[in-house]
Amino acid sequence: FSTWMYRVGLNTAITLIRKKTKTRETDYIEDQFIHIKSDDKDEVLEERITLLYAAIRFLNDVERALVLLFLEDLPYKDIAETLGISEVNARVKMNRVKIKLKEIMSKMEQ
Repeated sequence: FSTWMYRVGLNTAITLIRKKTKTRETDYIEDQFIHIKSDDKDEVLEERITLLYAAIRFLNDVERALVLLFLEDLPYKDIAETLGISEVNARVKMNRVKIKLKEIMSKMEQ
C-alpha cells in the first residue's frame, strides 16, 4: 500500500471509532449489491464477485479508495471527509466509477 492508501485507511478507522454509536457491521458485498433468491445461482454470484474485485484492481488509487469506502457502507458525507473532497464530488466520482467498473467488467467477460 502506498502512503496515501495508508492515510485513507487510518482516517477511515478514526472516523469509525468517532462514530461508535452509529456504526453498523459491514456485510459481504453480495448482501449489499446482489440479492439472489435461489441457491443454484451461488456459483454465478461468486463469479460476479470475483470479477468485481478483479475490475477494482484496474482503478487508480483514488477510485479504488472510493469504491472500498463505499463497499464499507459509509455515507457519502464520511467518504467525502476521508478523501478530502466535497460530498457532491464524492457522489459524482462514485457514479463515474460505477460506469467505469461496468465497462471493465463487460470487457473482462468477453
